[in-house]
Amino acid sequence: MRPMPNSLRGPADASPRGGRLLLHVCCAPDASVPWPALMDEGFDVCAFFYGDNIHPEDEWRRRLDAVRALREILGASVVEGDYRPSRWFAEASALSGEPEGGRRCALCFSLQLTATAGYAAKNGFRYAGTTLTISPHKDPALINEIGAAACRGFGVEWVPRVWRKGDGFKLSVGRSREWGLYRQNYCGCAYSFRGGEEKG
Repeated sequence: MRPMPNSLRGPADASPRGGRLLLHVCCAPDASVPWPALMDEGFDVCAFFYGDNIHPEDEWRRRLDAVRALREILGASVVEGDYRPSRWFAEASALSGEPEGGRRCALCFSLQLTATAGYAAKNGFRYAGTTLTISPHKDPALINEIGAAACRGFGVEWVPRVWRKGDGFKLSVGRSREWGLYRQNYCGCAYSFRGGEEKG
């Protein structure tokens, strides 16, 4: 296992609280800042790699391998969600013509964060959060609103963060290079892959 750097602190918005937290992760670079920062806050963090939206399957596997590598760097734990892209296409296909950042993205956030909240509730996690707000291409207010609503439905506490604050995205790029993590050039779904608009 590679040694963990001395300082892994990233932007944070709350003092330490502790407790088990399930962190939704779509890729290792986006997790490289939130995951260790939440650990520093005192949370017992388990990553939840989940992404039925990721296309094609080879891309999903590359991201999973990178998340596993980050787990080893941090000495932490990961839950690997099932990969069933047919579920995502069934929900999202009606919005295939939407531009990046439109209603399809909001639906995608909801599907991912509802799955996270559901898993958290079933497995004894008090808190849930996501790495999605590190991206400069996504709406952090919308993500946190969707995450909070999903968690309310399952009796889990949402931990709101805007991880791109304080140069969080820039920090994630640097850590990806330093740690040799695979960094994708699109958000993951077939529609962003087709258009090439999204950069992670």
